[in-house]
Amino acid sequence: MNTLAPSSSTTPSPALQCGVDRTDAPCAHPRTTNPRLKPGARKIGALIASTIALASMTTHAQDLGHKAPSQTHTIYINHATIHTVSGDTIDDGGIIFANGRITSILPSGMVTGFAPGTKVIEIDATGLHIYPGLISPYSQLGLTEINAVRATHDMSETQAMTPEVRATTAINPDSTLIPVTRSNGILLAGIFPTARLNLTGDEPKGLIPGRASVIRLDGWTTEDMTILPDAGLVVNFPLSRPVRAWWMDETKEDQAAGYNKAIAVLDTFFANAAAYHAARAEANTLPIDLRYEAVAGVLPTQVDGLANQGGGLSSPRQLPTFFRANDYYQIVGSLSFAATHNLKPVIVGGRDAHLCLDLLASTGAGVILETSFRMPKRDDSPYDDLYKRPQQLQAAGIPYAFMAGDDTAHERNLPYAVAIAIAHGLAPDEALRALTLTPAELFGIEADYGSLEPGKSATLIITTGNPLDVLSNIELAFLDGRAIDLENKQTKLAEKYREKYRQLGLIQDNN
Repeated sequence: MNTLAPSSSTTPSPALQCGVDRTDAPCAHPRTTNPRLKPGARKIGALIASTIALASMTTHAQDLGHKAPSQTHTIYINHATIHTVSGDTIDDGGIIFANGRITSILPSGMVTGFAPGTKVIEIDATGLHIYPGLISPYSQLGLTEINAVRATHDMSETQAMTPEVRATTAINPDSTLIPVTRSNGILLAGIFPTARLNLTGDEPKGLIPGRASVIRLDGWTTEDMTILPDAGLVVNFPLSRPVRAWWMDETKEDQAAGYNKAIAVLDTFFANAAAYHAARAEANTLPIDLRYEAVAGVLPTQVDGLANQGGGLSSPRQLPTFFRANDYYQIVGSLSFAATHNLKPVIVGGRDAHLCLDLLASTGAGVILETSFRMPKRDDSPYDDLYKRPQQLQAAGIPYAFMAGDDTAHERNLPYAVAIAIAHGLAPDEALRALTLTPAELFGIEADYGSLEPGKSATLIITTGNPLDVLSNIELAFLDGRAIDLENKQTKLAEKYREKYRQLGLIQDNN
C-alpha cells in the first residue's frame, strides 16, 4: 500500500490522492471497474480502490472477509451534494472527518487546508451525493440466515416472558445477509427477538420475547457491532377482538379468556417489576431477579433513576417499550397499557394506525411502520391504502420510521419499500428522514447517528443519486469513519457470470 503524504493544499485535488506528493496512484480493487458508474462519476473508481486498500480488506466473499479497521487518516470529500437531513442540502459542498467523527461540513464551493503533517485522503466527489447511513429499525439480521432452514434461526423465544434475552448476544457477525444489506446503504439496524404469541393453555406464550438491540452492520464480534445492547423491551400485545376467520378453531369465549389471562400476566409482571425496583432502591440486600433487572430501562426514571441509564447512555433516560401491534384494538390496548404502567410506547407494525391518530399523537408514541409490501387489510380498502399511511402519520405529527416487513434475506429492499410511499405522495425528504434521523431518535442515538453534522459519527454513504431510487448506486460507505467494503456474495456472483459471457464472446467490456 502506498504511503499518503501530508496535505496542506487549499485547492481541490483530482479524485483521490493515494501516493507521495499527492499524485494519482490508484490501488487495484474489483470495485474500481463497476459497469454501472455514470460518466460523471468515474473518479470514484480511484476513491474506492485507494480507500479500500487503506482499510487492508480482502476481496473474498464478505462473510469470510476482514472487517474494517479504525480510521487512521483524515478524510476530505469535496464537490459533493451533501444531504444533511437535519438541515439544508448543500450543493458543491465538502465534508471532513477524522477519528470516526465529522469535524467540518463546508458550504458550497469552499475548500480547506490542513495542518502540516496531517495525513489526508482527499476525494473529489463531483456529481455524487453524500447521505447519512440508512437505518433499518426492525430486523432479524444476524439472527437468521435461510428462512426455510430452521437450524439457521436464532431469534424466536418459546416461553411466556424472557425479558432477560438481548438480541445482540445471538448475532452472527459473519452472516452473508449483513454485507448484502449493507451494500444498499443500510449501515445500522435495530435487531428484535421474536416469539409466536399463543394464548391457549394454562400459560400464554410469547408475550415478551426479550429486548431489542441496535447494531452497526460491520464488526469482528457482537461487541464490535453493538451500539445499544439494550434498546428497549419487546412486547407482543394480544388482540382483544375475537378472530372469526375460517382457520380459527377457538370459540370467541375461549379467545376472550386467553386475552384476559395474557393481560393479567402482563399487568402483574410490570407491577411486580416496579415494586421490585422500588424495594431495591431502599434495600440493596433484596435478592436479584434477572427478569426484573432486565426491564429497569423501560420503567419510569423516577422509579429507578440511578440504575436507569438507557442501555448504557451517559444520561438517564427511559427506554421505549416496543409493542408489536397492527390491529386497531391492539394499538389502542397497547397505548392504554403503556399509560397504566407509565411506559414509553413505540408501536411496531401500525397497520391500523390511521384509525387512532389522535390517541397516538396525545400519548407521544412513535410508530415503526410495516406497510409497503403488504396487501390492504380489508376487502373494501383502496389498493393504495397502506402506501398512504406515512402521509397520514406525517400530517398528525407522529414520528414514524419504516421497516421492510419482508424476509430478512430481503432487508436490502427497505429503501425501495419506502420509495413506494414516495410514488404515492410522500415527500422525498420526509421519506429519507424516516430511514435516518427518525429511527435514530426512536432509539435515542440521534446525538451520534441519523444526520450529517459536525461532532456526529462519520456514518455515511456516497451515491450516484437518491439511495431510494433503484437506479442509484452506493459507491462507498463509511461506518464510524471506517471504509466499508461493499463487496458481498451477490456482487461476486454477478462478476462470476459476467465472466462466463465474456468467455462466450457475448460481452466484450472489461467489467
